[in-house]
Amino acid sequence: MKSLAPVGGLENRIYLIRGCRVMLSTDLAQLYEVPAKVLVQAVKRNIERFPSDFLFKLTIEEAEASRSRIVTLKRGYNIKYCPYAFTEQGVAMLASVLHSPRAVQVNIAIMRTFVKLRETLALHKELAVKLAELERRIVGHDVDIKSVFEALEELRPALKGSPRRIGFRSDSGALSE
Repeated sequence: MKSLAPVGGLENRIYLIRGCRVMLSTDLAQLYEVPAKVLVQAVKRNIERFPSDFLFKLTIEEAEASRSRIVTLKRGYNIKYCPYAFTEQGVAMLASVLHSPRAVQVNIAIMRTFVKLRETLALHKELAVKLAELERRIVGHDVDIKSVFEALEELRPALKGSPRRIGFRSDSGALSE
């Protein structure tokens, strides 16, 4: 069995379409090493397993906009069939439709990639919250520091008088340090 490594980065095959992280049927067919038509036929034969939150078909506009990512066509050719977009749950459901050993290995790799992506996004959200808290604290410190400098400025005229020497006077009246 071939390794999944040469197939390309799975992270680069997960797209954000209609607010959902999805994988396209053309990419999945390539990963499963089956023609896209075969993958779509298997899904259509088991369509009850794929509700609208698991699977949706791209519009012509969406397909054209993502054409370079989907498939490279010769100049002047158009997309004949719009690809399907599978959400994470839809990709998981494909395991129940496609039964080859390759399909099992690809599904495992894809699920791990989705989990890694979710963890990365959670980490970024955590960092954003911590950064916002730090910014809030710094703004508070800036106000405090400014008030300290203002208080020092108010005291400055009182300090500008003639400098007095610090020390003790001896019996002769001279200052000894």
